[in-house]
Amino acid sequence: MEPNYRRCVSCRKVAPKSAFWRIVRVYPSQQLQLDRGMGRSAYLCPQESCLVAAQKKNRLGRALKVPVPEALYQTLWQRLATKLEGCDRSLLKSESSPQGRSLPSASDLKQPPE
Repeated sequence: MEPNYRRCVSCRKVAPKSAFWRIVRVYPSQQLQLDRGMGRSAYLCPQESCLVAAQKKNRLGRALKVPVPEALYQTLWQRLATKLEGCDRSLLKSESSPQGRSLPSASDLKQPPE
């Protein structure tokens, strides 16, 4: 089965639906919520640049045709922070070798002669 593709309202990148955050204007209550519900949806990349542009230029509000509360943006910023913390931890784990010794840094490597 083919994956469902969506477009980010901020950077216009096309990717599988699972790569984005989904913001939904629920029908008929017109309330905004994340990830669940039936109604008008907008998709946003989980990246700082997309979130900044969406908030600054009201891209979510225009796509959903309803004002977006500041609390929703705060929730998205918190999600981004937890995602970045998870990435930092995985990078720290991948930087060490399987034997437990750390890999040499770029300054430890010898520079080629000029």
